[in-house]
Amino acid sequence: MSSDSFDLNDLEERMQASLDALKREFSGLRTGRASAHLLDPIQVTVYGSKMPLNQVATVSVPEPRMITVQVWDRSNISAVEKAIRESNLGLNPVIDGQMMRLPIPALTAERRQDLIKVAHKYAEQGRISVRNVRRDGMDLLKKLEKEGGMSQDEQKTNAAKVQDLTDTYVKEVDQVLQNKEAEIQKV
Repeated sequence: MSSDSFDLNDLEERMQASLDALKREFSGLRTGRASAHLLDPIQVTVYGSKMPLNQVATVSVPEPRMITVQVWDRSNISAVEKAIRESNLGLNPVIDGQMMRLPIPALTAERRQDLIKVAHKYAEQGRISVRNVRRDGMDLLKKLEKEGGMSQDEQKTNAAKVQDLTDTYVKEVDQVLQNKEAEIQKV
C-alpha cells in the first residue's frame, strides 16, 4: 500500500491472503483421512540443506487411510523417514524399497480435542492477521486526514468500510474454523 493513498481493494486482498493462509494451515491438520497436503510442512535434510519433502519424493494417496511416498534417490530414504517420524504427525513409515507407506491411524477422542485446540490457535492467528490489516488501514486514514489529504467525513466513511470488511473476514475465519471442527469431530 502506498503511503499517500487509501485503497480498500488492497486491504481486502491482504485480508483474503490471511484467510487463504489459514485454509492452508487447516489443510495440514490431520482429520483421520489421508491427504497429500498433510506432509507439506515436512522439511528433509538432504544434500547438506533442508528441502520440502515434495522436492525429494512423490507423495500420493492411493486409498483413504494411506499415503505413499516414493523417494527419488535411494540414498535419501533414511533422511525422509527420519523427517516424517520427527514431524509429530503421529505417522510411522513402513519402508518397501524406495517406497514408504504411511498408514493413517484412526483418531482417538483425545487426539480430536488436541486437533480442535490447534485449529482454534490457527483461527486466532488468522483473526489477528485480519485485524492487523484493519489497523494498517485505520492508521493510514488517520494520517491522511491529519495531513489534509482527506476530509474528516471521508475518513469516517472509509473507516466504516474498513470495519465492515474486517467484520466480514473475521466471520469467514470463524466459519472456516467451524467447518474444520465439524470435519474433525465426524471422522
